This record gives sequence, C-alpha cells and structure tokens, in this order.
Amino acid sequence: MAALLADENFPLPVIHALRALGHDVHSLHDYGQSGQALPDPEVLAFATAQQRALLTLNRRDFIRLYLQSAAHAGIIVCTFDADFVGQAQRIAAALTAQPALTGQLLRVYRGSAS
Repeated sequence: MAALLADENFPLPVIHALRALGHDVHSLHDYGQSGQALPDPEVLAFATAQQRALLTLNRRDFIRLYLQSAAHAGIIVCTFDADFVGQAQRIAAALTAQPALTGQLLRVYRGSAS
C-alpha cells in the first residue's frame, strides 16, 4: 500500500478511511508540523524527505510545484468531497492504477480519478 502524507488542510475522515483501506497515511499533525503555515515548497520537501506522496486539496499550488520539478515522492491533488469514504475509495483506486508515484501527479476529483 502507498505511503502518504496529508497536508494540514486535508480532511481527517478521508485519512481515517484510507487507513481503514490499508494505506500508510500520516498527516503533518502526526509529525508535529501542523499549524505552522509552512510554505507549500516546504510541505512538499517534507513529504519527499519522509518518502511519502503528498495528499492535498491545494490543487493549483501543488500542480505548479509538480510542473517545476519531478523530484518528489508523488503528489495527489483532490477536490473537496463531503463523501469522505467515497473520496478515500477513489484515491485508493487511483493508487492501484498508478502504483509508482515518484515524480507523478495524480488528480482525484469528485466522481473520478486520473
């Protein structure tokens, strides 16, 4: 299963649902890094140092960072979805379809994954 790091704005219920599906998901809070308003490049660098793909709702900024460099463990950008279990299932399906995340960008939107 995938090793993931959720940024501080990622919904906790989705993190719990991904864990229930067997994924190794940590959050910035788990590392004592939440509430510090870390700049996005530092969040991505931290995820990379932990060898974890980053989960985020901050699509615009992290797509920009993806386009600047492939030197990361993967970026998964999502739209907000109040169906937290459904969102976790779509993320899990996207991870199954794209098992090698290093340097990759996955987009998981409400009702679809690519």
